[in-house]
Order: sequence, then C-alpha cells, then structure tokens
Amino acid sequence: MDKETKQRLHEIRDALKKYGFDKILGQTAKSKLRSRDEEVENNILLDDDVPVKLRLMLQELGTTFIKLGQLLSTRPDIVGDKIADELANLQDDNPAISYDQVKAIVERELNGNIDELFEDFSKQHLATASIGQVHEAKLITGERVAVKIQKEGITDKIDLDLRIMKYVANRADRWNADLRKLNLPGIMDEFDRTIHKEIDYNNEFMNMQRIGLNFAENPYIHIPTTYPEYCTSKVLTMEFIDGAKLNDVYESTGDEYDKKFLAKSILDSYLQQLFIDGFFHGDPHPGNIMILENNVVCYLDLGMMGVFDEEFKKNLSELMVLFVDQDIDGLINQLMYMDILDYDIDTRTLKRDLNDLFGRYFGVELNRFNGVLEELLNLMQDYGVILPNEFVTMARGLSMIEAIAQNLDPEIDVFASIKPVAKQIARQRMDPRKYLKSKKSNIILYEHMLHALPKILTRLVHKVDNEELQFRLEVDITDKVTIIALVSALIIGSSVVSFGPRAFDMPVISLIGYILAIILSIIGIRKFVLK
Repeated sequence: MDKETKQRLHEIRDALKKYGFDKILGQTAKSKLRSRDEEVENNILLDDDVPVKLRLMLQELGTTFIKLGQLLSTRPDIVGDKIADELANLQDDNPAISYDQVKAIVERELNGNIDELFEDFSKQHLATASIGQVHEAKLITGERVAVKIQKEGITDKIDLDLRIMKYVANRADRWNADLRKLNLPGIMDEFDRTIHKEIDYNNEFMNMQRIGLNFAENPYIHIPTTYPEYCTSKVLTMEFIDGAKLNDVYESTGDEYDKKFLAKSILDSYLQQLFIDGFFHGDPHPGNIMILENNVVCYLDLGMMGVFDEEFKKNLSELMVLFVDQDIDGLINQLMYMDILDYDIDTRTLKRDLNDLFGRYFGVELNRFNGVLEELLNLMQDYGVILPNEFVTMARGLSMIEAIAQNLDPEIDVFASIKPVAKQIARQRMDPRKYLKSKKSNIILYEHMLHALPKILTRLVHKVDNEELQFRLEVDITDKVTIIALVSALIIGSSVVSFGPRAFDMPVISLIGYILAIILSIIGIRKFVLK
C-alpha cells in the first residue's frame, strides 16, 4: 500500500470513528474469534441520528463520498426512506479553482490559446461543484456558450477512494451479517460505473446529441446545442441557456406562461423518454429544467441518463398497464416474468398487501401517481426485493416529473397520460409486423446455424467419444429407461412439429430435436452397449 493510500485510509477511518460508523462496519476476523458475549451489537443502525451523521460524514470525506451519497439517495429500496431523504440534502460544492487553472485546462484540452479559441471568456465562474465548474464564454463565430471544465486531478482522487471503498465494502460484507443483505460490493460496482460516466464529459456530449435527435421534431422541447470541436472528456461546451427557473414559473401570476400546457408538455416528454425512446433523464428535478420563451421546455444536466433495452421497455409498458388497471394477479405475474420477484415468494400475502395499497390510493385520488409508487417500492423492500436500478431510476424520475406537472397544473391527470402510451407500446409487442421486421435477421441467423452445424456435431461426437462431454440434468441419465424415454420423447416431439423456419426440408426445431436425440443415443450406446 503506497503512502497516499495509507494517508487517505487513515482519514476515512478517522471519519468513520468520529461519527460512530466504525462499529457498524466493525467485526474484523479478530473480533469474530471472541466469545459471543463479547461481540458488540450494531444497535447504532437503529439510532434516529444515523441519517444526519451519515450525511455529515460523506460531506466531510469529499467528492467521491458525496457522489456515493447522492446515488444512495435514489435507492430508498436499499437504504430506507429516512436515509435516502437525508442524503438528498448533500451539497455537491467545492471552492472554485482559479481562472489561471481554468485557462491551463482549456488550452491543454482544446490544443490552442484561449484568446484565439474564444472571442470572450469570463474569468468569473457561473457555478462550481466538486468535479467541475462552469464559465460563460463567446465563440469566435458569435455564439454565446457555457463551458464546463473538469477540475484537475479529480479522476485520480476518485479512483483512490473507489479502491478503498471497495475494500471496506468487501470487508463489511464478509464480517457483518446485518450489512450483507445490502450487497455493498454490488452497490460499489454500480457506483464505479456511474461515477466514471459522470466524469467523462464525452458521455454527456453523446447523451445530449442522442436526446436532441429524439426531440428534433418537437418544437416545445429543447436540448442545448453542443459544439463538438470545443468538447473533450474534460471540457464540454454547449449553448448558453437563458430561461426561467421552474420555481419562478410556479409563482408567476401573469399570462407569460401557459402552465397547463407546460405541465402536459413536461409529462408527455418524459413519458416519451421512458416508453418510446427508452432513454431518459436520470435526475429531472426542477433545477434541471428551464422554461424558455413561447413555453418551450429545456432539459439540462444530461450527464446521467437511464437506458432501457427494447425488452425491458416493453415489459415495463405492460407492467404500467397492469398497474393502472389495478390488476393485482397480472402485476405479480409480470414482476415474476421480469425477474424482479422470485417464483417462490408468498404470493397470497403479497396479493393482500397490494390490494390494501391500491385500496388506499385509487379510491381517493385517481389522478395521483407519486404516493402509490413510493409505497410499492417500500412494499418490495419489505419482501426483501432488490429492484433493478433502471426500475428505481424510472420510478424516482417519474415521481419528480409528476410533482413538477402538478405544481404547474394541480388538476392534471397523470394516469390519463400514462395509460394510452403504455398500452400503445404493449400492443406493439403483439403486432405480427414486429416479427416480419426481424425476418431478415432471423434468416441470417438460421443460415449461420446451418453452416456451423456440421462442425458443431463433429466436435460434440468427438467430445462424447473422448468422454469429455458432461450433461447436468435433473434426471438420472445413468438409467437405461430414462435415456430411452428422453430419446423417444425428442423423436416423437420433433416428428410432429410442422411450424417455423425450415432447413433441409424440415422445421429447424425438429432438426435440433433430432440432433439432441442422436447425442443422447450416442451417450447411451457408449454407457450401456460398448461398456
């Protein structure tokens, strides 16, 4: 361990001890050898002061720990509501770096003199945070821009802290049964990916390009223009946005803003991000949305985006339809299908709890989404379910957007907007045209399979002949009757199949079945005939 790592580890240990968290992480291998009577119980976890102490400790430890706290604030299903709410108050700010430092970074990254790159570059920063700070500037071509500059040495500090965090997480997971259920090593792996995306400004640049294309045809949604020749992994140059903050729009009393229109526009644009594009703003709080002239909505701070693959997006759409329809049985089955719930869960008790939850909300306010969604997340936590990060990010983002929409228009019906969009996507899943679109790719796949088939069969027979191939089945394949039954079933089943793509004038499914039957037959012959 080098000197720098040792010094930082001591700083972290001192902070843990100062706030009492050394007892939680505690229980080293040495303490495990003590008698049970001497073991220290981690009752500190039950203290009401824990959320505040945790926030103060993370704040004191700096950038990496603040970012970790901000990530955990989005995961109440893991840390609980009290800690999540407290960590949401973490302030991501640091003293600003000097203009000389900014100038040196910009000139190195953009490979030029700052006075030649920009017509004007403000020496006073607009905003500062632990990772970077923003300055207003004007390009040689006349565009007014905001330039975000990453502070020097941030990556090295973060990597050092991450190594220590992972060490502490693995230690806690190994020796503390109370913390093991939180899967701290898994959280650290997720955090590692998240923070490295955030400190690479190329990632935010690409996000802005992508979401900008998604809303290119919508005149009421604006994404700041970026300038590629002025962007690197440590410098991001974008259009300067001069608009109204949402809080100012909330309080406005004139006719400058159409609040009902804005509410619907913000809600619909976020539903498009979730269910149509599968690419959505991960933190759409009011500070990351501004209102421009003519009721145009502008999304800011696009460094962290949520991404759904096509399958998850469709599954989520079906889940939302079932949710809005209050179909409890369908909801449970869908959560199982999505691998969110285990099939051995106590469905009878869960069904009762879901009925109670929906009964409390749907009978009172049919247009509100936020409360019932939070309670659903809490209910999943009660059943020990660790939800996929995409699901929690979606739920948190949708709750924020709903709050914004209802501050603008208290009468807006969120369910009325969600249901048709979700149903449209769910219907597309059953559309036969979807399969026609994939026909060419399937034909190519089958062609590749057929070309590779002789080689695969030769390898399989060779492995069987050399006793290298092992089958792990839930049945006893050492029994003659079992092998005969399996071979017979495969032959009969393959013979009656008449649908699907064909190869060698027979269905591909039948061909695969016959191949499996041949392999099992070879195994049987070797075991019981040639033995």
